[in-house]
Amino acid sequence: MVKAGIYGIGSYVGERVVTNAEFEKTIDTTDEWIRTRTGIEERRFAPDDVDTSDMAYEAAKEALEHANISASDIDLILVATVTPDMDFPNVSSLIQERLGAKQAAAMDISAACAGFIYGLATGQQFIQTGSYKHVLVIGVEKLSKVTDFSNRNTAVLFGDGAGAAVLGPVAEDRGILAFELGADGAGAMHIHKRDDYLEMNGREVFKFAVRQMGESSLSVLAKAGLTKEDVDFLVPHQANIRIMEASRERLELPVEKMLKTVHKYGNTSSASIPMAMVDELKNGKIKDGDLLVLVGFGAGLVWGSVALRWGR
Repeated sequence: MVKAGIYGIGSYVGERVVTNAEFEKTIDTTDEWIRTRTGIEERRFAPDDVDTSDMAYEAAKEALEHANISASDIDLILVATVTPDMDFPNVSSLIQERLGAKQAAAMDISAACAGFIYGLATGQQFIQTGSYKHVLVIGVEKLSKVTDFSNRNTAVLFGDGAGAAVLGPVAEDRGILAFELGADGAGAMHIHKRDDYLEMNGREVFKFAVRQMGESSLSVLAKAGLTKEDVDFLVPHQANIRIMEASRERLELPVEKMLKTVHKYGNTSSASIPMAMVDELKNGKIKDGDLLVLVGFGAGLVWGSVALRWGR
């Protein structure tokens, strides 16, 4: 079957920088407490008049430009989000219209922080079977609109942002080498939305994430016929630096081989993995032929990982 890989990626970062010091004024917390327990120093919020589809659109435009692909070449748009503009229509249809990708099918995916991984795995299937040639996958969240800023347990964690990737056929030794998706509905209520706001059992989510992120990373490498020694970069969901470090240590990777943006963007859910990739591509860190392990977890509870050889 045809191999599927990433042609280009793009991102949107919320315009308002919100430091930990701002939360010290409104809730019982400190900059030191937030940094030591989460690794977050600041996060970004989008303006009130910028909604989820607006952020997704900006990331999509940048991804198309990076891929040197026209919107008219996109066959399918997949948007991973749990914070859509409205219950319906789906965000992907709004993006289709704004991009002018009139020939593209459009579908949203609800897999929380693992949404981008689910999107990559879904888009890959269409390309591998020859059904579609180019798929646009977007992870986007405006978490500031579902965050209770009076709750010290969750108020400091989240940010707004979007990341997009254009998928297409690639050479046999490039692209998505393997993926793993999973779920454990028994933990569904550990992260949920109630009365307009997100609620989380932080202790249970932490235990789940530390275990599952490492296991999924090793599992996807085994599926690809690779070992942890083959990994050039780990790209974990940017939820909490302690969870991320546990995943890195499970793969026995040096610190410089883990992409980290949680300190400046916070947890942007489905957008965090592509946003981290965009930053390091712009910095020249990720190069053609590099092996990346992308791994995420989220509400559901769900998880997913992808072994990806960068390049076309």
